[in-house]
Amino acid sequence: MKKIITISREFGAGGGEIGRKLAQALKYNYYDKEIILKTAKDSNVDVESLLKWDERVPMNFGFAQSLFDFYNKPLSEKLFEAQKQVIRKIGEKGNCVIVGRNANTILKEFDYGLHVFIYADPCWRAERMKDKMPDATEAKINEEIRAIDRTRKKYCSYYTNTEFGVADYYDICLNTSSLGIDACVEILEKLAK
Repeated sequence: MKKIITISREFGAGGGEIGRKLAQALKYNYYDKEIILKTAKDSNVDVESLLKWDERVPMNFGFAQSLFDFYNKPLSEKLFEAQKQVIRKIGEKGNCVIVGRNANTILKEFDYGLHVFIYADPCWRAERMKDKMPDATEAKINEEIRAIDRTRKKYCSYYTNTEFGVADYYDICLNTSSLGIDACVEILEKLAK
């Protein structure tokens, strides 16, 4: 039985770290931004363009464009479609952990999926990010956390018509500020087995 674990996460909550540790413990393949690079190879798209539009919505998207100009979609929509196909191929192979990229929604109809949301208290996330952003002020770190979370919410809503972080779209939501990273990994490892 091939299993798929998707991890959506708030910025700074440890979702990527949990994903890597979980994949290692289960001996599953781990995917995050590397999906973007694979997308570029598979769709003959410039990697720089992919990174620019990663988890972002088009700024000039309009009603008329969405209805009447389907074949001239903005680059960001073409990139999302290409990335979606890569995620589906990865899901078909199974035994994988995929962090971000709305994989929970893209793979929702696949059997044996475990869709996870990782969140944490804002103060805990800011404290954790101090080590990862040593040159940034506390105000800059908090601003970055808010900006990235806001971008992820817009991206999720725009491309999937779902709400980022709402429990209805996940099998389990874990608070790393209460449980800790390692306890979250243990919980998910038990669920996966």
